[in-house]
Amino acid sequence: MSEDTLVREQLEKLLANSDPKGNPHEFWGAQYDVGLAWVHFPEGYGGLGVSPQLQEIVGTELRRVGAPSNFARNPIGVGMGAPVVLTHGSEEQKRRYLRPNFTCEEVWCQLFSEPGAGSDVASLSTRAVRDGDEWVVNGQKVWTTLAHVARWGMLVARTDPEQPKHKGLTYFVVDMHGPGVEVRPLRQITGEAEFNEVYFTDARIPDAERLGDVGDGWRVALTTLMNERVALSGGAPARGAGTISEAIDLWKATPRKDPVLKDRLMKLWVEAEAIRLTGIRAHQLRTVGVPGPEGSTGKLAGAEMNKKIYELCIDLLGMDGGLYGSYEMLRPEEANLGSGDVRKAFLRSRANSIEGGTSEIMRNILGERVLGLPGDVRVDKDKAWVEVPR
Repeated sequence: MSEDTLVREQLEKLLANSDPKGNPHEFWGAQYDVGLAWVHFPEGYGGLGVSPQLQEIVGTELRRVGAPSNFARNPIGVGMGAPVVLTHGSEEQKRRYLRPNFTCEEVWCQLFSEPGAGSDVASLSTRAVRDGDEWVVNGQKVWTTLAHVARWGMLVARTDPEQPKHKGLTYFVVDMHGPGVEVRPLRQITGEAEFNEVYFTDARIPDAERLGDVGDGWRVALTTLMNERVALSGGAPARGAGTISEAIDLWKATPRKDPVLKDRLMKLWVEAEAIRLTGIRAHQLRTVGVPGPEGSTGKLAGAEMNKKIYELCIDLLGMDGGLYGSYEMLRPEEANLGSGDVRKAFLRSRANSIEGGTSEIMRNILGERVLGLPGDVRVDKDKAWVEVPR
């Protein structure tokens, strides 16, 4: 049986036995059980062990029948947490975490950035000190999406300050409801608090919740970061769908057909289609583990395009573009991946070129890893972390 036939047969089985418009958690559980969560994952872990290209067959069919998407509810877990657990986790961790991750019964967050370690994540200072079979963690993380609803967090902490910054890190799964973990909201320009600060005060993590070896946290973190960029670069929506569709709808509703705005719209449509096709290639090249730099291409282009599209939307609205409805402080249950309010989306799109790696960092990655250009000067590369001025 071909891989294509296998996926289509499992799709038929899923839709015959599960209502895509019923309870979403039950539907996602059924999708996981038939191997259609991440088709390139091994059997028994939400996949079928087939080519990642075939995930698009699943996505297209589930969109057609109106099945729910779990990405907005658990973007960190579905897009990043699962590949990290699969690649670096123990068998017990895979069995424990993957299914409730996909069903969104357990939301995940990512604890990397710190006030003094944003784009240079490896310079982070949150400490984890070994105490028998546990690690005691102290420090602060920032810009943590959906930490207020997360059950688990992916934490990178410094376990050996005498090593250079990339070598003294270790990666953990942390209980976000555990003692010593405090989540505080960060109010954004939209008025909401989708992001958070997280404080660790003598928080304890069992050594069994470590992913990868002690001191090998940077390699595990790269798995997260590269999968994050593939996830943020977008999947493969239909032609003309996604962000550009909002600008098209606004154009159709605008009485005054300004030729200059029409020219901007058409250029953006072409750019959106090029990025969509690039996203398809990135997802086709995706493998289990650490993807290549293709995701950085889509992430960079998509982030910059989103800002331009929503700038056009505000211009199409004219004076009404300045009338933002409410700055009421809310803590959303889902990531703001498309609100339906272009004014809010315009404000939120400012974050697109920061989250998941800034556009400047994406350009560095593409310059060095794709174009082969000389890397940035790194004077602290071989110095012990404690010796680096900060």
